[in-house]
Amino acid sequence: MNTIIRKSVLGVAGLAFAGGVFAGPIAAHADTGPVTGKPVAVQADKPDSGKLIPHGVQGKQSHISLSDEQTGNAKAIIAATKKAGLPERAAVISIATSLQESKLENLGHLGDRNDHDSLGLFQQRPSSGWGTPEQITDPEYATLAFEKGLKQVDGWQDMPLTEAAQTVQVSAYPDAYAQWEKQAAHIVAQHWNS
Repeated sequence: MNTIIRKSVLGVAGLAFAGGVFAGPIAAHADTGPVTGKPVAVQADKPDSGKLIPHGVQGKQSHISLSDEQTGNAKAIIAATKKAGLPERAAVISIATSLQESKLENLGHLGDRNDHDSLGLFQQRPSSGWGTPEQITDPEYATLAFEKGLKQVDGWQDMPLTEAAQTVQVSAYPDAYAQWEKQAAHIVAQHWNS
């Protein structure tokens, strides 16, 4: 009988010990030293690709590597689009247009290679009423001017990119904007929430 009591006492003691180890306070074993790592930036979700390219891309797509200046101009277009209260799709159309017109470079007068008096990111012309040379070489002004024209196009949100851009730009190459849609959408997805 002593053996049964002894096994019972040892069993209860074992359970008490195990319960203390497994159910005891974990904080007593936590490292409470100072945090020395850098804070981690959490980026908001990227825009939905369905909003960026609602019709899918049309035709063969082009792509260029961007310099810091070109990336800065793309960010300026995104900032101006937000300032205008327009959605991500307007930024995609604007950036694709600028990629076609200037490769996101804020071009001044190109001499003999200039298309009339076209200037800036969107190759807007002072003689066509887009603004003064100083205005249309300002990325924010140029974007807001382009998007003002875009907003005047009935149903621009539901149009293929090249049709919306062409309606504003009236280019001699109306289908050329489509080739930049994928890269423009990628740029907007990357920088919209940054």
